[in-house]
Amino acid sequence: MKKWIALAAMTIAISVSSNVLAHGAKPKYDGIAQNASDLHFELVIKNGTATIYVEDHDKAYSTVGATGKLTVLNGKEKTEVPLQPSGENMLEAKGDTKLAKGAKAVASITFANKKTVSVRFSVK
Repeated sequence: MKKWIALAAMTIAISVSSNVLAHGAKPKYDGIAQNASDLHFELVIKNGTATIYVEDHDKAYSTVGATGKLTVLNGKEKTEVPLQPSGENMLEAKGDTKLAKGAKAVASITFANKKTVSVRFSVK
């Protein structure tokens, strides 16, 4: 009887863990994707500009009225730039982010509903 209970518990654990893995962060915009606070964030670096896209279950999450900052650690150098809304679900870094290969970035965003989220990115 104990073997059947153990087998059932293991089967449930495996099926639940595979569902969790299926909802991992996958990039849509050729950026670096992360999940935090039930939201999906994607950091995209194009032409020296850093943009963060925000989604909630594959739907655009409004960044209207949001504020924030992007802190970049590039070796021993630390850079902080403000984030401002840009479009329906985007935040754009206003300033030189110095996001080079190997850099770490932390975005701290406060949305219009006063919900604050911190999300970490590693540039590869």
